[in-house]
Amino acid sequence: MDVVGLGQISLDRVAALRSWPRAGEKLELAEPATARPGGQVATAVLAAVRLGLSGRLLAAVGADADAELALAPLRAAGVDVAGVARIPATPTRSALILVGRDGERAVLGYRDTRLALRPADLSREAIRSARALLVDAEDPDAARWAIGVAREAAVASVLDADRADPDRIAVACGADFPIVSESFCADLSKSDPASDDAVQECLAQLARGRARMAVVTCGARGARAWCGGAWLERPAHAVDAIDTTGAGDAFRGAFAWALLAGASAPRVLALASVAAALACRAEGAQGALPTATEVEAALRGSR
Repeated sequence: MDVVGLGQISLDRVAALRSWPRAGEKLELAEPATARPGGQVATAVLAAVRLGLSGRLLAAVGADADAELALAPLRAAGVDVAGVARIPATPTRSALILVGRDGERAVLGYRDTRLALRPADLSREAIRSARALLVDAEDPDAARWAIGVAREAAVASVLDADRADPDRIAVACGADFPIVSESFCADLSKSDPASDDAVQECLAQLARGRARMAVVTCGARGARAWCGGAWLERPAHAVDAIDTTGAGDAFRGAFAWALLAGASAPRVLALASVAAALACRAEGAQGALPTATEVEAALRGSR
């Protein structure tokens, strides 16, 4: 297996807003909220598979209809979901996604504590037999365990972390390729929004861990990284954004794809950035995940 993902799978409800509401205001939606499959790691694995890799998912869902909807696109793409546990009498993780006219979104998520991933319930062999591990930091103990298993087997670990508390900082400092958000940097520096200095200090701190390449995704401002003692920066690829949900997940899936192809660090960053932008072309986290041909063509066109 090329990639194994360990983390969240979700069924999102996406609501398009004509404008962001003010306090106490009532607004009419442009159209009814729509159920869309999502989840950080599920979408990252699906993105990698769309780009040509094989994928497996280790996760937990409820034993409900939402689980079937969330798993359907993964099964259709050939992702191995045998390692997805079904938890009885528990709702599948859900999220309400509010999307503005500019494509920017706000996420209101809910996950029952019974869906938490525990190392004792996870497959060590599934991780050892992969070429890369895609993991989020929602369950820090499970993430730390999985990264350790990957390290022992010389499997590259690519981490998704979007907030910085002591547990998640420790997980990020242990990953080969921690890819964090600006909000992670803001939490770390206690400055909101994160300044350029905060982003640099965040990358420097991650680089002092085990990181082979540390990355901060900065939305419309592109991505910045520290690799081999050098700063790297990639501007965002221009696209008419419909919905930015899942852009970071597509970035991580494409990062793993480019990494496993042996691309240089600047090219890995470029391919991942282009894939993230192309993923914003339709509603929902998984609505516009690009193919390898689309990413390569868009990168050539941006030069």
